[in-house]
Amino acid sequence: MSRLILASTSAHRRRLLERLSLKFATLAPGVDETQAPGESPPQLAARLADEKAATVEAADAIVIGSDQVASRSGLILRKPGNHANALEQLLACQGKQVDFYTAVTVIDHGHGDTRRHIDHTVVHFASLESAALDRYLRRERPYDCAGGFKAEGLGIVLFERIESSDPTALVGLPLIWLAGTLRSMGLDPLEID
Repeated sequence: MSRLILASTSAHRRRLLERLSLKFATLAPGVDETQAPGESPPQLAARLADEKAATVEAADAIVIGSDQVASRSGLILRKPGNHANALEQLLACQGKQVDFYTAVTVIDHGHGDTRRHIDHTVVHFASLESAALDRYLRRERPYDCAGGFKAEGLGIVLFERIESSDPTALVGLPLIWLAGTLRSMGLDPLEID
């Protein structure tokens, strides 16, 4: 059986992959995440997922690389890093649509097989007052999340609706697609004890 490696330092992605009950290792991909000139949000997410997966070369490994890019009207929303940046981002999103592109690249080094996927999730933000957003940020502190919120936590109250074919994609790793891909590569979560 192949070794499974998640090329990511994201605790969110690690927790999501743990849901599949597969044994895996994590490695830091060390990829420069700077947007190239003219690169669209989905192109950036796809390129970074490819680069992260390609950082691990092991003859018997299946490697997962993933990245997520949030965009409001074409403007990329980064991980805010602190309270002031997060509040500014959330205020700019009020009453607007934000697109999340979650890209995954899976490389099966043992069989020379590479699979790619991009999940597009559309988040429609409610219109909330600055004080409510400030309270949310102080409670959840989502400064390491693209867009400045955690949809899997209290951040769900910030939205009017979410349009998605895979609810785990918004958290950072589309498990529906990934489970099917790993199953087709011989790593079926339902066959592992």
